[in-house]
Amino acid sequence: MEYETIIRKQRGWIPINFREIWAYRDLLYFLAWRDIKVKYKQTGLGIAWAILQPLFTMVVFSILFGTLAKVPSDGIPYPIFVYAGLLPWNYFSSTMGSASNSLVASSNLISKVYFPRLIIPASSALAVLLDFLIASVILGGMMIYYNFTPSLTGIILLPALVGLIFIIAVGSGLWLSALNVEYRDFQYVIPFLIQIWLFATPVIYPATMVPEQYRIFLALNPMGGIIEAFRAALLGGTVIRWEQLCISSAVAFLLFFSGLFYFRSVEKSFADVI
Repeated sequence: MEYETIIRKQRGWIPINFREIWAYRDLLYFLAWRDIKVKYKQTGLGIAWAILQPLFTMVVFSILFGTLAKVPSDGIPYPIFVYAGLLPWNYFSSTMGSASNSLVASSNLISKVYFPRLIIPASSALAVLLDFLIASVILGGMMIYYNFTPSLTGIILLPALVGLIFIIAVGSGLWLSALNVEYRDFQYVIPFLIQIWLFATPVIYPATMVPEQYRIFLALNPMGGIIEAFRAALLGGTVIRWEQLCISSAVAFLLFFSGLFYFRSVEKSFADVI
């Protein structure tokens, strides 16, 4: 008796094989460590750039927006106000940028051997997490200098907020990395998108500057509600706007799962078109 095997392309939702991803956990670690080493290879200051970049940005923003433009900061000294916004923003923008270009950067690996493609953008996000942790030391020192003590609610909420930033960045990275494989124009769109997104997010200004009737748009921007909650959790000054945070969290999960769905639906063609 002869048997015939028919291979058909899967349509609709393609479930994630978590067991397979777990089996490749060593590759996830290796790629994340590779990204860290490549980033700081042959650099004079090494990993100190993780501190200098947000620190210098904070100084420039404090002069331009805090001193010259007199942007309000909800009664919080402007340097720590803007740094508390830049810290999560830099983690998000760096993660999204590296995840978006990760597939094209790993084209030789993708075209030669099989492994779960989700590992590549995930490893990029994990590598950037080290920069976030190092830059957090400066924020801790500023909190001591300005005499800010986070509340118990803020301490408990902080890991969840970092997790939400990770979800937004990875979700955006999944969308853009998959699109970047098919349409290389997206490598030029990504820096512009990050720049516009920055000014649409209350990083250098408080949400209270936006008229009440328009603040729903800040909530629909997932980073808007989360950065406001991040700042309030650490510094106080303003209460955590739970309604705004819930809306931003819902949009964050929508972005992540839609990006995951799209990525899984097109990943089988990566090796052919990359």
